[in-house]
Amino acid sequence: MKKKSVGFARAAMSATALVLLLGLGAPTAARADETHAKTMLKAMSDYLAAQQMISFGYDTNLEVVTKDQQKLLFASSGTAALSRPDKIRATREGGFASVEMIFDGKTLTLLGKNANLYTQAEVPGDLDHLVDELRDKFHRPVPGADLLTSNVYDVLMDGVTDVKDLGSGVIGGTECDHLAFRAKEVDWQIWIAQGASPYPCRYVITSKEVDQGPQYSVQVRDWKAGSEVAADDFAFKNTTNAKKVDATELKDTDELPDQFAPGGNQ
Repeated sequence: MKKKSVGFARAAMSATALVLLLGLGAPTAARADETHAKTMLKAMSDYLAAQQMISFGYDTNLEVVTKDQQKLLFASSGTAALSRPDKIRATREGGFASVEMIFDGKTLTLLGKNANLYTQAEVPGDLDHLVDELRDKFHRPVPGADLLTSNVYDVLMDGVTDVKDLGSGVIGGTECDHLAFRAKEVDWQIWIAQGASPYPCRYVITSKEVDQGPQYSVQVRDWKAGSEVAADDFAFKNTTNAKKVDATELKDTDELPDQFAPGGNQ
């Protein structure tokens, strides 16, 4: 009986040791996984910041949830070209709006092509300042605009509580590293092109504070940087004799139609 007791004790100790080893091993692997994911995100951020000229096409999907719990999806496409530190031209075509935004470092112009109306505002500064002003002053946040700032890593990692490296995926024929992040209000994922040009191929944001977790996604295509980008003077040329109006008179310029505004009846 004594020998059996010793045997059982040794077996129990061995099992306990195995559990402890496994328990200690998991956090180490998780930390390595997290570190690798952060390294890849930082590499993307550094690559983007180093590019003086960038152009790309994009496709977006915006989900909304109605009062009667129906989830709807709005799709649009567009192009963007930027010259650091302070110039950008972007277009967006959707089912209800055709919009162009031009910023030359001083003046922001928003052109509604369908109505042939435009509005302007003086916003001197760089692209980081423009993104902040659109969000805070003009209440026109541009989803995905964080990817255009000078320090993408710090902006995206603000408030992040969990990081995962999900391996690789293929977006538009390009093999990418797939990373997932969690914060208090949103979860977000990003697919980063592998190789010497680690640009963002897809970016998905999921709301955690809205029922059914609606998502916003932007998928990038036709990525070009440096000398590949065609020259652009980023000046607004009113070739269609559009009428200048106050910003409040320019309707349907967001990705969400005006009739689907938060709190609306439809």
